[in-house]
Amino acid sequence: MGTTSLTLKLPFLKLNRCKAIEFERLTTLNTDVANSLLEMPKEERSKYTSKDFRHIEIGSMWINQTIRNSNAATKVKRFRRLPLEVNNQGWKIIKTGETYSLSFSLYRGRKKRIPLEIHQASHQEILDKVIAREAKQGSLKLRKSKKGIWYCLLSVSMDVPDAKKVNQWIGADRGQNHLCVASLPDGMAKFWTFANIRQIRRKYQKQRKSLQKAKKLKSLKRLESKERRTITHINHVISKQLVQLAVDFDFGIRLEDLSNIRKTSQQRKKNKSDAGQNRDFWCYFQLENFILYKAQLAGIPVEKVPAPYTSKSCCNCGSINNRNKHSYKCKRCKARYHADWGASQRYTAVKRRCLR
Repeated sequence: MGTTSLTLKLPFLKLNRCKAIEFERLTTLNTDVANSLLEMPKEERSKYTSKDFRHIEIGSMWINQTIRNSNAATKVKRFRRLPLEVNNQGWKIIKTGETYSLSFSLYRGRKKRIPLEIHQASHQEILDKVIAREAKQGSLKLRKSKKGIWYCLLSVSMDVPDAKKVNQWIGADRGQNHLCVASLPDGMAKFWTFANIRQIRRKYQKQRKSLQKAKKLKSLKRLESKERRTITHINHVISKQLVQLAVDFDFGIRLEDLSNIRKTSQQRKKNKSDAGQNRDFWCYFQLENFILYKAQLAGIPVEKVPAPYTSKSCCNCGSINNRNKHSYKCKRCKARYHADWGASQRYTAVKRRCLR
């Protein structure tokens, strides 16, 4: 039995304006407390406790966590915004009917907790485990999005089943045009193409160049954040569907080992300057991490296999040939197929070390 930790992002449901203003005011007050600690010498900073901030109306558990965060930030000179945070003793999940509520107290000296409704989204199963004490509570953070929506970040750790013993594997090959190709041993395959991904990359690259020339740094940072969210969303979609495919067929997952791919794989300067062709752009490591933790929750084993020559090796006879874009033809056995599909087929038969 293994253990995994998750962070649940739960927006508040129908949060009224008064509570939103109060959250903003207390967050500003909390940031001022943290900045006042940063102005002190490190030796004196560690001696402070919540008793030294009795004049602050924020609860002692929240203040103690702010002190810990300030002491841990050794290289930070000043916080622009430090969110309110409390440990596992400062919050509680309550379920009434089909509605989940988060109960906590922000103020010093007030023991009564005020429940706030939260939108559980797809985290209903995990929240039920927290209520039943099958999952261990962690810290709670209150944050506000750029759109002004308040949400909480709940840290939860739980036991996950050991990886099943499987006899067959799903091979998953990651590439540029086809971000992922998964195939079963019988040859059935699923392609995650995202045909417009090259246009999206080039669009953001063009906008970045124009913003850099105009020296609009705030707009540039906002654009990079939007691009990052787009990548994360697509990687979540691929990983979720791939793990579900393995659960449906009761197979394991095999991935190619892309460690140090940026050092070992050479690119032309022309391809590297084009965001649509540059293979360093896409977050394959993030996609791999998403697959690993979602497979761990489902009890699906994941293995890594060496990546060299998998797209150039025939999945039937194993001979090495040159590929023409996505078309592959074997000179020995005369087989013709999609090159990425052939690489994923090779992963279904290779036996390598298991990650878990």
